This record gives sequence, structure tokens and C-alpha cells, in this order.
Amino acid sequence: MKRTLEEHLKITSDPTRPTSIDYIQYIFSDFIEMHGDRLFGDDPSIVTGIGLLEKTPITIIGQNRGKDIKEQIRYHYSMNYPEGYRKSLRAIKQAEKFKRPIVCFVDTVGAYPGKDAEARGQSNAIAQNLMEIMYTKVPIISVIIGSGGSGGALAISIADKIIMLEYATFGVISPKACANILWKDPSRELEAAELLRITSQDLKNFGFVDKIIDEKYNKNKLEYNFKQTADKIKLEIKNFLTKSVNVPTDDLLKNRYERYMKF
Repeated sequence: MKRTLEEHLKITSDPTRPTSIDYIQYIFSDFIEMHGDRLFGDDPSIVTGIGLLEKTPITIIGQNRGKDIKEQIRYHYSMNYPEGYRKSLRAIKQAEKFKRPIVCFVDTVGAYPGKDAEARGQSNAIAQNLMEIMYTKVPIISVIIGSGGSGGALAISIADKIIMLEYATFGVISPKACANILWKDPSRELEAAELLRITSQDLKNFGFVDKIIDEKYNKNKLEYNFKQTADKIKLEIKNFLTKSVNVPTDDLLKNRYERYMKF
């Protein structure tokens, strides 16, 4: 069923929409969570750890979005702190050391813009992730499951393959923030979204996204078929790992670099 952009954005921000934790618990077994960046503290808005995809050990990184006000506060309304990005980089470097593939789940409106985050090196933490992940010597796949906002999302979107859920979004800024900056009027969010071209189909046309995962919603209400979507994601991850396991490291890094240079 083809939906309007307004409907698309409503589905993306639906509070009942499955989160990174939902997908991690369904797709992987024996998940062991890692905490802390070994520098400042632990950011619960990013979850990292190790799990099994059938019998294959995988390093997993996911951005958390709360489903109620208590979780929203805990996860900073899906905005990550610098210690969250440093925690994710710690997990990535460990994955490289032990030759584990990496799976990332992207879902953030953007990195936390507050004074405390800036004081602790927010921009540096994101930049460090971008630089280090580009040269990480293991296969990486990113799954955009909800909002993909600005550098906060890009920080864990450097990958050899990117798949995106049908009603997810990805862009340099959220439509509401864009409208507020351009026109001092956040109510023009829809107009900004049209200009930003942030839908899954737009990004597939641009070549940024390799595969769109269809999502099934009830015609009259937001009723989500989680298991069907999660099974599709799991299959895409398995296919990616099967194809990438024998790719020489030099070719893996060269292909990743060339992919992003094209953008």
C-alpha cells in the first residue's frame, strides 16, 4: 500500500514501533551486553554486545528509542551522548581483534546537542567513529530501522551493506529541526521532509541504501507485523555474512572506501 509522506513520517515516529532491543532479542541468541566507554561512563541510549546468529558470534550495536516517557528519558529521546559513540567504537575495535562481523541498528533523531555532550567531545567522538569504522577489517552491515538523523546516525552507518525498513528515514537533519532553522517554523516539517528526500525509496534511488525491507501495516491503524519484518532482516544479515566471509580484507576495505567516495 503506497502511503503519503505525512503517513510515512507518522509511522516512523510511532512510539509502538519496534526498537533495536526488540530486533536484537529476536534475531540473536545468548546476547551479552557491554557497558561503558572506559573514559567517562555508560550511555544507555546505545546498546552494544556480543550475540550468536545461529552459531556465528556477532558484535551488535543498536541505538535505543523509548516506547514510553520513562524509557524516553532514560534514552535521551533517542539522542546519543559521546560516551555512547565511544562505547560503540570500543565494541568495534574488539570485533576487529577477534574477527567478528558487526551488525548495527540505526535509530536516532540525532546526537545529543546539549552543553554536557559538547563538553565531553561529542563532535570528536562522532568523527572518530567515522574514521575508525571506515578502516575496520571485518564485514559490517547497518540496518536503518527508524529515524536516521544527522551525524548521530551516520556514526554507525558506515558499512559494507545498508538495508533500510520501508518506513524508516535517513537524512542530514530531522525535518522539524530543518524547518525551524530555515523558516523559524517547525510546523513546516512536511515541506522540509519533501526537500530533504529522506525516505527509503529516495535513498535507494540515490544508491545509499542497498535493500529496502517491506513493512506490513494494517490499512486503518498502525498495527505492526514485527516477526515478519525481523525474519526478513535476519535473512539479509545471513546472506550478507555468507557472501562477505571469503572476501579478502584488502578488497573489503577498498570496496567500502570506494562506496563512500561515490557519495
